[in-house]
Amino acid sequence: MFTGIIESLGEVIALKKDKTNLHITIKSKIAEELRIDQSVAHNGICLTVIDINNNTYTITAIAETLSKTNLCKLKVNDKVNLERAMKLGDRLDGHIVQGHVDNTGKCIAIDEQNGSWIFTFGYNEGKDNITIEKGSVTINGVSLTVVNSHKNKFSVAIIPYTHMHTNFGSIKINDLVNLEFDVIGKYVARLTKSYNN
Repeated sequence: MFTGIIESLGEVIALKKDKTNLHITIKSKIAEELRIDQSVAHNGICLTVIDINNNTYTITAIAETLSKTNLCKLKVNDKVNLERAMKLGDRLDGHIVQGHVDNTGKCIAIDEQNGSWIFTFGYNEGKDNITIEKGSVTINGVSLTVVNSHKNKFSVAIIPYTHMHTNFGSIKINDLVNLEFDVIGKYVARLTKSYNN
């Protein structure tokens, strides 16, 4: 379980294909605090640490994960949003994030607002994935509030701190991002659909 409050940025330093798997080695200031078998969210994807070497560690993404997230687009030197699993009893500063990506979205607009930014993302509707204005959504692991919600697209406002301390600073139009929709909203949508059928 995660909160969507990014703890650190990591840098991809190696990518190694192994059959249908991809081993990703990341350099991060939190690497030495990790342990093997620990869950860490990478751009919002819960992955298991399999190796640690000083200030780097390695995770493995299987074919299922690669087909449903933006990890297949990673390149060496890319920045990745990192969050360790929350501790029981910690404050929930973001919202409930499972680390299970629902689908990818595409950045379709970036509007600078004289000190902040409005990012708009399009996505394929389905699987009970919805957004509502003032509701929560997770983009590349970042817990955000929806400011505009329309069919198949929504917008979020990004403050300078988030722009600087996450990989939002490098997102460009047409880039793919990982989306995790609000878990409570998904349950409500599924229950409503079942009730109406």
